[in-house]
Amino acid sequence: MTAQDIAGWDTDLQSLTDGLGALFNRPEPRATFGLMVRALLADVPKKNSWGLAEHAGLPTPRPFEHLLDGAVWDADVLRDRVREHVVAGLGSVDAVVVADDTQAIKKGDKSVGVAPQHCGLTNQTENCQVMPMLTYATEAGHAFVDRELYLPKAWTSDPARCRAAGVPADREFATKPALVRRMLARVVAAGVPFGWFAADSGYGRDPDLRAFCHDGGIAYAMAVPVDLPLVGARGEALSCKDILRSGVHRWERRTAGAGSKGARFYDWSTHAVTVKEQPPAAGFGHTLLIRRSKDMKTRKDRPSSYDIEFFLVHAPMAATMAAMVRGPGCGGGSRRTTGSARTSSGWTPTRFVSGLRGIGTSRCACWHRLSSRSRVRAREKKRRSTRARRPAEAGRAAVVDRGDPRIAGRDRAGPRRRHGCRDRPRPLAPGPPDQGPDQPLPPTRRPTSA
Repeated sequence: MTAQDIAGWDTDLQSLTDGLGALFNRPEPRATFGLMVRALLADVPKKNSWGLAEHAGLPTPRPFEHLLDGAVWDADVLRDRVREHVVAGLGSVDAVVVADDTQAIKKGDKSVGVAPQHCGLTNQTENCQVMPMLTYATEAGHAFVDRELYLPKAWTSDPARCRAAGVPADREFATKPALVRRMLARVVAAGVPFGWFAADSGYGRDPDLRAFCHDGGIAYAMAVPVDLPLVGARGEALSCKDILRSGVHRWERRTAGAGSKGARFYDWSTHAVTVKEQPPAAGFGHTLLIRRSKDMKTRKDRPSSYDIEFFLVHAPMAATMAAMVRGPGCGGGSRRTTGSARTSSGWTPTRFVSGLRGIGTSRCACWHRLSSRSRVRAREKKRRSTRARRPAEAGRAAVVDRGDPRIAGRDRAGPRRRHGCRDRPRPLAPGPPDQGPDQPLPPTRRPTSA
């Protein structure tokens, strides 16, 4: 890695944000947009409005808040531009589109869509927001391409609450699989090239989502619950448990892609099945793919056993096991990225909390705008290595000067935080007790001769 590479990243990012400048009618939000993307890319400990504003060299977070709440621009247009940018860099006919949802735990009840619901982060019921996401994954990398905000029935049945949060009046209740169908329909309508669709069992159990894929001839590999009604090759009624207990398996050890500790190997077995009352598309077939851990797991107060997971595969009749395994493999990698982004890097839109008016997640339009811009940040961050993040910020000062003319020439140190500034001078350690004023040394006595 050289200085030219780092300078090239800065040029690419500047070109990306400048190319999206047509979204804004005025130069102020256009410059603020570029500043905020760069702040989201930086290693800011807390990516709230004050933290991002301090990093960007702004005296207050008001420019960021106005960008989300007051400026005139279309977040859906930005969503489509981000998708085009991702496909231009990662597009492949063998890509996997992965559906997964992320959650953000909240304390109050004003954030749009917040309610007591299942949180995958803690695996229990939490007061949180839920956002289904679509990820575009290839061998070269993966990036987010679409997002939706899930509104529970407690919200859609309360028009006054929705009106206060800026939710459109025509917004009706939709399940998370229904939101994924909308996003997948947008991907198909845009002509995005991909070969597989992958999702976890929360989406694999939905018959309408499977029917959408059957009608569109979309190959998928979705995790399914153990009680999914199936039909065997001889027409007998089966479930995933029945097939596992039959003992008729031919296990093959294959990798499910690279993980944080290297290649992830599992044992796989396939069985030809059909979903009850839901035949596959013409030229396609259903296959139950069983994944088993390599070694038996030891659990407290329970006998050792393998970790088992079931996947329903809808693929052309000539598809091989190696091709079927790619869907669950890419899906697992993108879900780990979603979790790490949610908990550490701060891309999740609901991590943005306004310091003045709380508009980061309380308003529906603000949520969609911030999520679209955060996906610009997520896509660009894939192009940077971890070691080069800090050197890459060397050109940030010049970019600030090219932005809003009102902040040109400002002191780069920026203002201190309103609360708990990290660069506040610390008191020195106490010294020794005061011994009074200095006293002159006694005169030196010379030895006398005898």
